[in-house]
Amino acid sequence: MSSLEERFIDRLQKLAEGQERGALASLRRGLGQPPGTVADMYRYVEPFLGEQGSGARFKESAFYLVAALFALHPKSTDEGNMGAHLAKTRTDSGADALERRFTALLAAHPDDLPEYLRQSISFLKSKDVPVNWNQLLWDLENWEKRDDPKYSVQKKWARSFWGGRQSAESTNNSNDKGE
Repeated sequence: MSSLEERFIDRLQKLAEGQERGALASLRRGLGQPPGTVADMYRYVEPFLGEQGSGARFKESAFYLVAALFALHPKSTDEGNMGAHLAKTRTDSGADALERRFTALLAAHPDDLPEYLRQSISFLKSKDVPVNWNQLLWDLENWEKRDDPKYSVQKKWARSFWGGRQSAESTNNSNDKGE
């Protein structure tokens, strides 16, 4: 992640820490709107975008989307990704529904991603699970690079969501067999 992205997330965190409710409300206005179309957000996002070259559409969309989502749920962590965050909320009673929603998120077309992420962030907020905003910004900037193993965001999220569960189930199963 570049220092530009880090400075952007730091700025969002300072808005939340300073309880700048007006600024956060301006950013929340971007929820449910195409990224970059809400004028109230420009003053908080545009200074971080600067002159952009090719591929800038994904970067711009990622910045606007993260800003709106952050304003919805400004609780932060420096660890994990969306897969890990959602895995923390898994319970036996709601596991199937959560897995269906998570699978839909992983398969989301970039145009549909804002809606799926808004639902996921709202869910994390309801469970008081913090979000690694730096990681989410990087992940959104690289969402379209599915074929490159270095960047496959969807696979990384899937490993974080299901990977820990598999090793925990294996441990439980081996303990049961030993008794």
